[in-house]
Amino acid sequence: MGRNMFHYLSVFFCVISILAPLTVGQLDYSFYERSCPSFPRIVRWGVWSAYRNDSRIAAALLRLHFHDCFVNGCDGSVLLDDTNDFKGEKNALPNRNSARGYEIIDSIKADLERACPSTVSCVDILTLVAREVVVMSGGPYWPVLLGRRDGLTASDKAANEQLPSPFEPLDKIAAKFTAKGLDLKDVVVLSGAHTIGYAQCFTFKRRLFNFQNSGKPDPNLDSSMLSNLQSTCPNTDGSNSKIAPLDFQSVTRFDNSYYRNLVNNSGLLESDQALMSNSQTADMVKSYSSYPYRFYQDFAASMMKLGNVGILTEQSGQIRKICGSVN
Repeated sequence: MGRNMFHYLSVFFCVISILAPLTVGQLDYSFYERSCPSFPRIVRWGVWSAYRNDSRIAAALLRLHFHDCFVNGCDGSVLLDDTNDFKGEKNALPNRNSARGYEIIDSIKADLERACPSTVSCVDILTLVAREVVVMSGGPYWPVLLGRRDGLTASDKAANEQLPSPFEPLDKIAAKFTAKGLDLKDVVVLSGAHTIGYAQCFTFKRRLFNFQNSGKPDPNLDSSMLSNLQSTCPNTDGSNSKIAPLDFQSVTRFDNSYYRNLVNNSGLLESDQALMSNSQTADMVKSYSSYPYRFYQDFAASMMKLGNVGILTEQSGQIRKICGSVN
């Protein structure tokens, strides 16, 4: 226990020292300290209640935060239902029949509305939830800046265009990160979130049967993994929605085995294994595969950067009363 506490405190103070300037004029670590002091406790309990019933929810909630911030910034747009004025992001191709956990955020928001009406934004809830699920899964702790406000719209088109796809080459994925103020290191680090969770067969099936239209499997995929995946995901449309673990070594534990898998040609998604095709990203992968503490430290720092992409503060946006609709 003492060693774990030292680990978390070390990461905490390291990322604080790196990213402290972000507190100036934008967000604050203690934003709700007076207006809603029960905020962290309510979020933590809501997440734990969901996690103890379904450990897979951790990856789903972390993914929701990523998909929110990558589409026109961290503004809670991914939580909005369709309206007569806009087609939201819930049914965009990257989210349709895969994004989940909305009811967890809605439940936490309802509890917060009872405790602190019209005070805490949905996007701040989602941002703190992302940290909590990582910690509960065994990953690093990082301090979360607060004070974001909720956006007034969402965009199906933007979600389809801006979210990275598992079918895209590394250079296109890197370009999408750059457009958000993130860099190649963030691509490698945030991809490490795939140490937990599952992917549907359609997202990687072409690696198993028709890699790059060759009519053959991906020659770089580990042979035993290939056999297992072909059994799980046979080459029929009926298997498209079946699932396989992104990190077969430790599917519910947040650790660095994702990177060890890549080194051993056992990454599930084409976009994950592609990190070994570039000398710069491959060097980072090898480093994280050997030094878990370095991965935890860098993941914490990258998550803090992600949480500050395209934020609304002060008089911009609003504090939604219900996360699925604007006031």
